[in-house]
Amino acid sequence: MVSHTVPRKGIFAGDDPFEIARKWLKEAEAREVNDPNAIAIATVDPEGLPNVRMVLLKEIADDAFVFYTNYESAKGQEIEAAGKAAFVMHWKSLRRQVRVRGLVTRESDEHSDAYYRSRALGSRIGAWASQQSRPLESKAALMEAVAKEGLKHGPNPKRPPFWGGYRITPVEIEFWADGEFRLHDRFRWRRAAPDQPWDILRLNP
Repeated sequence: MVSHTVPRKGIFAGDDPFEIARKWLKEAEAREVNDPNAIAIATVDPEGLPNVRMVLLKEIADDAFVFYTNYESAKGQEIEAAGKAAFVMHWKSLRRQVRVRGLVTRESDEHSDAYYRSRALGSRIGAWASQQSRPLESKAALMEAVAKEGLKHGPNPKRPPFWGGYRITPVEIEFWADGEFRLHDRFRWRRAAPDQPWDILRLNP
């Protein structure tokens, strides 16, 4: 369902929120100095205490937002337990942000393998060497693990079974653009479930 409050022209125009997000990201890629695809992703631990950290968004698909990480990391364990996450993508240069809340599933092995192969060799070996989020004795110990894994796996390592992608399928997306005198523009897309239609509303700043 498309609300009449959605403008038919301008930066918010369109009935597909994923297309709007892709358009905004493309514009940010021409303006942001570093990592225009950086997102702050939030999860909760078993006690309900929130956690937030920066990761790099690697794809805006037709129905989901995709990033990659160590499944055994703190974020991975919290995602696996809750099956939900939220993130915000903010571009200071454009004075815009996108907020997303949704359900999380693992990316397919095929897509995770393809992305892993696209990474620099050092990053592929690093994925094997780093026991992400767990205690580390020293940087020297980490570099020793990198050297060991490099010798073990060679120049064409396979993707670690504990590393891959997550797909965030949103039930809520909010687009925010800075306005004069803090009278910002906000449009929220919300649906009861991923297979349900969107309800779109303009929100007060």
